Amino acid sequence: MALKAVHVSDVPNLDQVPEGPTLALSSSRLPKGTEEVKSAFKPAKFVVIGHRGKGMNALASPDRRMKEIKENSILSFNLAGRFPVDFVEFDVQVTKDDCPIIFHDNFILTEEDGNIYEKRVTDLTLDEFLSYGPQRESGNVGKPLLRKTKDGRVFSWNVEVDDPLCTLEEVFQRVDSHLGFNIELKFDDNLVYQEEQLAHILQLILQVVYKYAKERPIIFSSFQPDAAQLIRKLQGTYPVFFLTNGGSEIYTDVRRNSLDEAIKLCLAGGLQGIVSEVKAIFRNPSLIPRIKESNLALLTYGQLNNVPEAVYMQHLMGINGVIVDLVQEITEAVSDFINPEKIGDESMSNSVRKGKGKGKAKEATKPEFSQRELSFLMRLIPELVQQ
Repeated sequence: MALKAVHVSDVPNLDQVPEGPTLALSSSRLPKGTEEVKSAFKPAKFVVIGHRGKGMNALASPDRRMKEIKENSILSFNLAGRFPVDFVEFDVQVTKDDCPIIFHDNFILTEEDGNIYEKRVTDLTLDEFLSYGPQRESGNVGKPLLRKTKDGRVFSWNVEVDDPLCTLEEVFQRVDSHLGFNIELKFDDNLVYQEEQLAHILQLILQVVYKYAKERPIIFSSFQPDAAQLIRKLQGTYPVFFLTNGGSEIYTDVRRNSLDEAIKLCLAGGLQGIVSEVKAIFRNPSLIPRIKESNLALLTYGQLNNVPEAVYMQHLMGINGVIVDLVQEITEAVSDFINPEKIGDESMSNSVRKGKGKGKAKEATKPEFSQRELSFLMRLIPELVQQ
């Protein structure tokens, strides 16, 4: 499939993208089992990560693809795995009775007798959490599940194909073992966490990971600076990335307010990489060499990652991978520009060059830029994303 022109205005309105979504790296490049993480973590190829599985649910979006499959569900993870993604990203929180579960939002909403009730997810027991939405046991009816957008609107959480809420343990047991997990350690931006509290939560998550991960590639990531550094101290098996929106929002904790601060935090805490909102990278492309010189891997998230041309530009700029919602569209585009074939090209496989192949080689769909054109684009992009 050739890269299709997509205007930014055509991109679905991902109004619920977290202020720092997620990542992905090739399974062959990630540490497994009990291997020790090296100080430098450099993916060998450009990777694609499925955001909350096969894509997040944007209930206010007119794009039906954003309401196709329930996000952060076992079904969504396995459907994403049918495409050439290296990882699926998902959000982990811990219930009141110490069970790691998969859910993005800080609060869960339901409706009863015309009234809307809202509860903090981490204040629920596991049984209470699982009582929302569709139920696994036939005949059981769960509480209606609603969702609040950033602007305060409330929607019924209706998708074309629903699936029950789940625990981290269930995900390890029921998702295809070839698929890597990007585990985002989810914390509320508006709460202050003590180190003892963070350590307790992270140790509960690590217990599940070590029990069930086996050979599955794992990446940890978090927007919470202390959690990111602490998970690195608590284990040396799996790489840790710091999530940042690169300054598009300002927080009390200055470590969250720029890519410069993200680099400092990673170097100070021995982290392996950064996951940045893609616009922050496009606004500051000169930081890419600095990140690489610091032996840090760089992944991005954001709605521009659903535009094939924007993903291709990142590949040219040396970014290691992208977290995406439109899994099918972006994996097809990435396959086209990573593995182009030309008739008569010296890089063709031996079977084709020696006449052993029966089919015609595909024509390259990968756009080619001169160094001068690429330099111009690198100067132009920061201006475009400011508009």
